[in-house]
Amino acid sequence: MDWLRQIPMGQYVDGAEGWPRRLDPRLKLAWSLVFLLTPVLAGPLWRLALVLGLLLITLISGLPVRLWWRSLLLLTLLSIAVGLLSLLLPAVDPPSPLNLRDPQELPGLSTDWPSWDLLRLGPVQLGPLTLGPLVVDRASALLGLRTSTLIFTVIHSVNLVLITTMPEDLVWALSWCLAPLERLGLPMQRLGFQLLLALRFLPLVQEELQNLLRALASRAVSFRRLGFKAAFGLVLSVGERLLANILLRAEQGADALVARGGRILSPAQLRLPVESPARLLNSVAAMVLLIVLFLRGRYGAF
Repeated sequence: MDWLRQIPMGQYVDGAEGWPRRLDPRLKLAWSLVFLLTPVLAGPLWRLALVLGLLLITLISGLPVRLWWRSLLLLTLLSIAVGLLSLLLPAVDPPSPLNLRDPQELPGLSTDWPSWDLLRLGPVQLGPLTLGPLVVDRASALLGLRTSTLIFTVIHSVNLVLITTMPEDLVWALSWCLAPLERLGLPMQRLGFQLLLALRFLPLVQEELQNLLRALASRAVSFRRLGFKAAFGLVLSVGERLLANILLRAEQGADALVARGGRILSPAQLRLPVESPARLLNSVAAMVLLIVLFLRGRYGAF
């Protein structure tokens, strides 16, 4: 029942392997924004290039394979499933309210234009039921491609940043980027401290869920034997207990913070000093980032 610990999604994993750990956290945020924002209004080739680039970064990152292969496999299956679902959805324009003339009425007009359908199956007659036809046209194919690639790039890029960056460094980088907002009166120090508490709270949620799953396994609970109604009631009970435990942990954390004087430290004070910054690695990453942004502006529409 330790499968939750074997898939470190969105949690920092301590270690020294891999060059992404030595990158400046501000550069990591910039790269994550590239994978988050550049797919907007981009063509299918650029989206596929982002997926291939992200896979290449993962393979040459030097991180242990056990950190990312399970999450990558699950994310790939999820992206393919959502892409196929979007592929099968009808993506046609609504009928026009205008009274358009029939093309056959216009002399000399050729109606022999290429079909937009890529795949057409059916209809299939099953007794009194008629299934189909199942049509996959170019619009639905593009919709499936955009959906699957967007899910993959967003989730996997953010996951790579989270598992290779300490929460203190991540909050410090975000506070550094949003430092000009302090002149507008926004409490960036307080917001950064709250974000750090939220990131530190994620492993506690996973631990509580793991404990509840272990308790069910120790009691040899079988959802198949319980039936749908009893199993649904058990799931609701587990969710209620999980919420109660999470709120109890949050209350204990708040009491501990008050007991220490309720002092809110800045992200720069909480961050550990960097002994030997990888300047060459940061310079190369910054140059490649600029090249990617140039290519996005030049060829991103394809």
